[in-house]
Amino acid sequence: MELKIFFDAIDESVYELITDPNSIFNQLRIYTDKFPDWKSADLAIIGLKEDRGNIYTSGIERGADAIRSKLYKLKKGNHSIRIVDLGNLRNGIKIDDTYMRLREVVESLLEYNIIPIIIGTTHDLDFGQFLAYEKFDKLISVANIDAVLDLESTSHHGHNKHHTHQILMHEPNFLFNFANIGFQSFLNDYENVDVLEKLNFENHRIGTVRKSIEEMEPVIRQADMLTFDITAIRISDAPGNPNATPFGLTGEEACQLAWYAGMSSKLSSIGIYEYYPEDDIKGQTAGVIATMIWYFIEGFYNRKSDTNFKGNGFSKFVVTMKNNPSKIVFYKNKISEMWWMEVPYPSGKDKFQRVSILPCSYADYELATKGELPNRWISTHAKLI
Repeated sequence: MELKIFFDAIDESVYELITDPNSIFNQLRIYTDKFPDWKSADLAIIGLKEDRGNIYTSGIERGADAIRSKLYKLKKGNHSIRIVDLGNLRNGIKIDDTYMRLREVVESLLEYNIIPIIIGTTHDLDFGQFLAYEKFDKLISVANIDAVLDLESTSHHGHNKHHTHQILMHEPNFLFNFANIGFQSFLNDYENVDVLEKLNFENHRIGTVRKSIEEMEPVIRQADMLTFDITAIRISDAPGNPNATPFGLTGEEACQLAWYAGMSSKLSSIGIYEYYPEDDIKGQTAGVIATMIWYFIEGFYNRKSDTNFKGNGFSKFVVTMKNNPSKIVFYKNKISEMWWMEVPYPSGKDKFQRVSILPCSYADYELATKGELPNRWISTHAKLI
């Protein structure tokens, strides 16, 4: 596919004053007068300008370039990088057309094993990000970092309040797991919380996340795609969102989650949404997002293949249980110290009696040694039934 037809070039004002030879800008291939050769890249930045997803849209179409102006100035890491910036995606005639354009672009990148980094505008654009996985004929898992579940059944209050409902209800269904991180109870109707619970999906409250952020690493490691709504970051760290509260993630915690995403060998796309530059203070939020992307890039270039569970790189632990199941098998990577857990397919469900091996934490192993089933085991087993 000729991707150039979908994009506008990056305005020179974004980068014209950058002279530092050690900046990320000088390591990128970006769309200026000539569309970059993208097929040999590892990562591809996609800017968005679509502003019809929210009733409040003032200036949001300028968000991607504001983020770029901060990102380009950051120092490159201690490694060679192959990253292209494709420019800003042109809007479709209707908002649904923009979703389909994003779908086609992300789909093309995934076919070449290139990870899209999507920046700018409203969170409903993650529906286009999600749809790109449909043609690959496999179940996927989604990690969503947001203070609000966005499960409105219609787009009456804005498409960005409806997008999670679109993802959960999409047919054909290819969603295996949906995990929301950073939920703030006072911003959500409990009917929406019940929806996730009935579907055996995950919802991690902000208090739990901040108490043990390392427990979010296996949640993100299970995901094929990550979406991040800036509403999840507290307003003192990221004022560039009109719905932010004082009680969200810190900027440092947001960067930690982005690092986890970069490190995950399974994760194949990331989108960062809901940045409103007119609400920002001296580009503070753009700086936070740029740093998140920097940590994602660093994490990516530190990825290690870690799924050969029968190899010498893993230790195997078998925990005997008193009831059903009679045992749970755990694996620990000797180098990264990441944990995994076997969940067998229910008897008769799969004629080959396969097992699903999912990311977990040391806390899950500890719980099993005390005779208790980890919640991850329970919810995964329920989805396999």
